[in-house]
Amino acid sequence: MATMRAWQYTSAAGGLENNLFLPATGAPKPRVGDNEVLVEIFSMALNPADYKYPELGLVAKAMVPSPAIPGMDYCGKVVDVGSKVDAYKLGQLVFGAKTGAVGHGSLAQFIAVPEEMVALVPEGTSVDDAASVSGVGVTGCLAIQPYVKKGDRVFINGGSGGTGILGIQIAKALGCHVTTSCSEANMDLCRGIGADEVIDYKTRDIIKTLQEKSEAFDHVVDNVGIPANLYKVSHNFLKPTGTFVQVGVGSGMGDAAQLVGNLLQPGFLGGGKRKYKFIMASASSDHLSQLAAWMKEGKIRAVIDSVFEFDDAPKAFEKLKTGRAKGKIVVHVKKEQD
Repeated sequence: MATMRAWQYTSAAGGLENNLFLPATGAPKPRVGDNEVLVEIFSMALNPADYKYPELGLVAKAMVPSPAIPGMDYCGKVVDVGSKVDAYKLGQLVFGAKTGAVGHGSLAQFIAVPEEMVALVPEGTSVDDAASVSGVGVTGCLAIQPYVKKGDRVFINGGSGGTGILGIQIAKALGCHVTTSCSEANMDLCRGIGADEVIDYKTRDIIKTLQEKSEAFDHVVDNVGIPANLYKVSHNFLKPTGTFVQVGVGSGMGDAAQLVGNLLQPGFLGGGKRKYKFIMASASSDHLSQLAAWMKEGKIRAVIDSVFEFDDAPKAFEKLKTGRAKGKIVVHVKKEQD
């Protein structure tokens, strides 16, 4: 049986970063299915979901195989294709995010990915940049593109994280006016990628500031879930025709209760009075190809906080869990020229 180097875990008790291991005999190299593309990975990028799902305890045991490989985002070279795949050829540089298959991840030398979760890397784009925009970019497309038109006013809560950084740029690429929130340390970053207005959430009350705006917003994206009552009071700053999209929430019981309340509690019983949508990443070639086009046109770019080598992957997770990364955290799996 063919093997590969891959970081694995059988438990995430005490933190995923403390449980990752490299099997001495290697992990099984994935076999390519009829509708799949086998990618030799050069770079992968981390997302909070990469550790949040494994750390769900008993829930994770029902969702995740054992041993499991973390990671969704990747960029690399096509080395094999399934019998029903004709859109990709050996040697092409591709990127994407393998969503919906927790545990069969990208922190490995190879990954087998459904062809609808793959797109060609645009010419002139580095593998680190391509890996960094895949998952968060797809999430940004899902959270913004169906709900806005040119000239709309959008509020993005949490603009300096991975999803927020791409969300700001996607909204601007679609012709929107963007207001976002972040700490003072990240205000220049958010302005530099296109935000028109930035709210320092540490010194200003976000809800009060939004309510005082002279114009209501057409769309809201919440990447952080704080303040917890943001959706319930959103009718004070979100137009009746607008949608409140939730992307990020914490992993605690209180966060789960907040999400359930937002989804199920009607407005006349104290719930929100605007349309509410909870988004989970679901990669598609259409969205990935749109991201590739925007990258080629210079409308979006990756913002990378730090880069780790493959053998230091646990340290990359440690950095991710600090919550202080300005942009994406990348792990080099293999050098392109090797």
